[in-house]
Amino acid sequence: MKKILVLCTGNSCRSQIAEGYLRYFANGNAEIFSAGIETHGVNPRAIATMKADGIDISKHTSNNIDEYFAIDFDYVITVCDNAKENCPFFPSKAKKFHYNFPDPAKANGTEEEIVKEFNKVRDLIKSYCKEFIKENLIQN
Repeated sequence: MKKILVLCTGNSCRSQIAEGYLRYFANGNAEIFSAGIETHGVNPRAIATMKADGIDISKHTSNNIDEYFAIDFDYVITVCDNAKENCPFFPSKAKKFHYNFPDPAKANGTEEEIVKEFNKVRDLIKSYCKEFIKENLIQN
């Protein structure tokens, strides 16, 4: 079974959302992990925006990349430039992918504007994850 790691700065928003969608679209055909170069806890707004789309990530934990050095990943996806540039090297044959999604946790404005930004980023990540699974798991 293929192993996929999603990596972000704090493993609180973008990587958590991506983990949720990759699990959903892989439908049990891959092991999905997410981590950060730091751990900031799972963002409550990330949980809420995923719940609004029918996916429960409330049991996810914020994990550090150091926890996964022993796992031989097939794919590593960085979802922010900071993680791509600052990820410590770890031995892996993993095929690497990168997409710099906007950070919804940095959204400002009214509650409605912040929720709108979370939903926008969620939808970008959803589309990316759906295509990733289609191109890298279903065809293989």
